[in-house]
Amino acid sequence: QVQLVESGGGLVQAGGSLRLLCTASQGTVSSYFMGWFRQAPGKEREFVAGISWNGGMTHYAVSVKGRFTISRDNGKKTVYLEMNSLKPEDTAVYYCAGDSRFSVIAGTYDYWGQGTQVTVSS
Repeated sequence: QVQLVESGGGLVQAGGSLRLLCTASQGTVSSYFMGWFRQAPGKEREFVAGISWNGGMTHYAVSVKGRFTISRDNGKKTVYLEMNSLKPEDTAVYYCAGDSRFSVIAGTYDYWGQGTQVTVSS
């Protein structure tokens, strides 16, 4: 059983940066494809970024490509999401998730964290 814990969210002005962390408090994520999703009020949960088990492959949503960077440190059991040039439309609860294979569909993921709030003010 894998338990994921997100941290690093907060309030930031437009154009600012935040770094989110997703740490496995129980179990390991070293063999999993890891993804970041986000959900804004009244909207469906959407894929943001994903990374293969060894970091060799990354994939981004069009809306964040060039601004966000996903990375991982398996030794620390942690996945990161570096977010730059933040926009008000990036405001959402951000979740990390783990699955045995690549997917942009939230419903396919086996493990989820509790989420961390990111608020970008204009």
